[in-house]
Amino acid sequence: MNTADIARYTGPVAVTVCYLLLYYAFMGHVARVKARLDRKYAERDKKFDRYFGEDREMLAADRIQLNTLEQMPPFLALLWLNAVFIGPGSAATAGWIYVISRALYPVLMGRRLGRGIRARQLASTVPGYLVLIYYMGSLVRALVGL
Repeated sequence: MNTADIARYTGPVAVTVCYLLLYYAFMGHVARVKARLDRKYAERDKKFDRYFGEDREMLAADRIQLNTLEQMPPFLALLWLNAVFIGPGSAATAGWIYVISRALYPVLMGRRLGRGIRARQLASTVPGYLVLIYYMGSLVRALVGL
């Protein structure tokens, strides 16, 4: 592959890097929340139990990071299949929608995990699922058109 070929995929590469940076930012958020809660519980002479304590703030931080990890394989696989077989421009455009909607997930969820799914969380998750459906549909249409 020469430089001109690589330049064609600038958009999908940028989307991939941004998604991975977002994932690591969410991991950092989990570590910050855990450290803060460790201190908060210690000030009250209690032991913070991350895994069995059911602190709603820790649960929210974990949900944000783990949901991002859970969606990473289908998103990245479909992004790159579309970039290669459908077109890098449309793959990148849809990818940016996905990354932005994923970045909004913690903002729309809030600091603490509530009971059930809040309607505003759907404003983040629905666009992401629509992007995945778009990617799959594009690939199926291309396969059927062969």
